[in-house]
Amino acid sequence: MVDSNAPHDRQAIDLVIDEKNSGAAGAAPASIRPGIWNRNFLLLWQGQLVSALGDTVYAMALGFWVLEVTGSTALMGALLATSMLPRILVTPFAGVVVDRASRKRLLISMDIMRGVAVTLVGLAALTHVLRIWMVFSAGVIIGLGGAFFSPCVSSVLPTIVLRDRLIQANSAYGLIYTGSGLLGNSVGGFLFQLLGAPLLFLFNGLSYLVSSFTLVFIRVPDMPRPHKEQRFFADMRDGLRLVWRMSGLRTLFITASVVNFFGVGGITLILPLFQKTAGLGAGRYGIAMACLTGGMFLGFLSASMIKFRPAVRFRVFMFCGLAFAVCFVAFALVGRFSAMLPFGFLAGVTNAILNSLIPATVQTVVPPDMLGKASALLMTISGGLTPLAMAAAGVLAGIIPIRTLMASGFAVQIFCCLPLFLVRSFKRFINFDPARDTVESLMS
Repeated sequence: MVDSNAPHDRQAIDLVIDEKNSGAAGAAPASIRPGIWNRNFLLLWQGQLVSALGDTVYAMALGFWVLEVTGSTALMGALLATSMLPRILVTPFAGVVVDRASRKRLLISMDIMRGVAVTLVGLAALTHVLRIWMVFSAGVIIGLGGAFFSPCVSSVLPTIVLRDRLIQANSAYGLIYTGSGLLGNSVGGFLFQLLGAPLLFLFNGLSYLVSSFTLVFIRVPDMPRPHKEQRFFADMRDGLRLVWRMSGLRTLFITASVVNFFGVGGITLILPLFQKTAGLGAGRYGIAMACLTGGMFLGFLSASMIKFRPAVRFRVFMFCGLAFAVCFVAFALVGRFSAMLPFGFLAGVTNAILNSLIPATVQTVVPPDMLGKASALLMTISGGLTPLAMAAAGVLAGIIPIRTLMASGFAVQIFCCLPLFLVRSFKRFINFDPARDTVESLMS
């Protein structure tokens, strides 16, 4: 709860807002080029591309290895939860650390920590001493590292890329994971047969270490931190208060949690839909997912090259949000496989643009010394209900026809998005222009 008897904390928040409005904080150094592909961003992008490829191949190899050793699909699910839970539980606290620590050192240390853990797994597998508990331990470390790394990257981007290019930067960053997913999933099975799990484990560990090495050469400007000497939980409380006072950001957080819950549940049902529907099957499931992922790749690629003016961002946001949901309703209800594919492709395109616009808006609006906390809270709220959504979708699929259940979930998304047309504070938030608007004007 917000303590209304803490005027000194409120003054601290006002201080950083005033600093950002006056240009004292948050402005990118003059040496940054107008485009996104400056030296710092390129180093970050290249390192994460290698790391993401390693993660994709590692996940596939780990799944095959667990099934070979134990034959248990339940254990595979437990391993997935092992890496997800630390991220969900720790991320809100990690955001406070991001705003207090040296972000460059934090990024390097998280990659080294994960790299050492996974490299040890690979060496243990090569020497035939790998045990399940070792893989679980590595999963926990990977999850913890990600809990700190992701909000830290979100906090770093506005300091190495000009603010009017943040949508393009987030799109280019999204290409890393979409592209690595396409490439990794297409060649992962072949590499597993050719090299075996131990070498693929080792590759992923080394990919983290390569990423940490590239981060050494990145220049991340230090930001003033008025809250540096404040107690940890008081600092976290200030982050929550900022989100609550900024009505557009508050609306985004609430909408994201609801929309993601139904969206994740609906996407979870794609596999059982293909598995249980005559005329679809596993082969066509792969084609459908390739269309969805290909659409995301095109969406991220397009958004990385287009400069969206602040005045049109709300319209782009609403169009993509509604189009994504409508496409998936159609994907679920149309009977023919050939008709499903274009809807899946368009859903991927609009989802990618939406996921470029949202973090860029948060990075543009939120004061720099609060950005780690705000990004961490958004990641926690939007992704924290993922396990529950997956479980609920699985249970309800045994009661309600899958097509109906899937279409209903995305229809709920549409009804959640429509009221946003009437929320003026949310429109001002999405259309925020740092050259014209002040952060204080977004406060409720």
